[in-house]
Amino acid sequence: MSHEVVRVERLGVSYRVGQVLEDISFSIEAGDYVGIVGPNGSGKSSLVRALIGLCTICSGSASLFGVPCSRFDEWGRIGYLPQNLGMYNPVFPATVAETVALGLLSRKRFPRRLNRHDHETVERMLEELGVSDLKSKLIGELSGGQQQRVLLARALVNEPELLILDEPTAALDPETRERFYRIIADINRTRGVTVLLVTHDTGAIGQHASKMLYLDKRLLFFGSFDEFCLSPEMSELFGEHSQHIMCHRH
Repeated sequence: MSHEVVRVERLGVSYRVGQVLEDISFSIEAGDYVGIVGPNGSGKSSLVRALIGLCTICSGSASLFGVPCSRFDEWGRIGYLPQNLGMYNPVFPATVAETVALGLLSRKRFPRRLNRHDHETVERMLEELGVSDLKSKLIGELSGGQQQRVLLARALVNEPELLILDEPTAALDPETRERFYRIIADINRTRGVTVLLVTHDTGAIGQHASKMLYLDKRLLFFGSFDEFCLSPEMSELFGEHSQHIMCHRH
């Protein structure tokens, strides 16, 4: 039996500059790995930010785990990796272990303290993502790829059911980017975590995700990569050569 994790119906999002998303409708089932793609300015980041309450929905509706986003309060069920890593300067006074532990503290009531089990959970997550040797380093001293894995560890430490990643590979070199994609695919496959990953990397996401959501202020396509590859409408929109590069199926 499938379980719906995200439902969006006729969603609209506007900023001062005008409408950035219009009439968006789709639903995502538990265990899906959805690559959200589209050109610059197409509303990809606005869509995921609307889902987690970081920007206002001006029309339509959106829900998480059957609860309207405006009333959703079980944020421990969601791991979020934001687009901007620039918040960590070289003297940011938090170690890798402390940064990951923040993910656990967010679910605790006051007074917020970590117990022995929490510290073991942080250690296990650092080990799993291959950054345990960095645990005592300041987060601002790390490379972009190392920072990204640490922030992923923070997003995963609560064992979320839904993982939302906004352009997580934008600042990474190709080798580190591919390694990161493999980590996410493994988390989706082995843990059953539902993944929404915003990316400009349309040429690579088809190797990893199970579904594509293509935005350009409106929803142009949502479905499996096989469906995308066999769609005459998508052939007409992208051309067969680009279509097949994106789907990685032929």
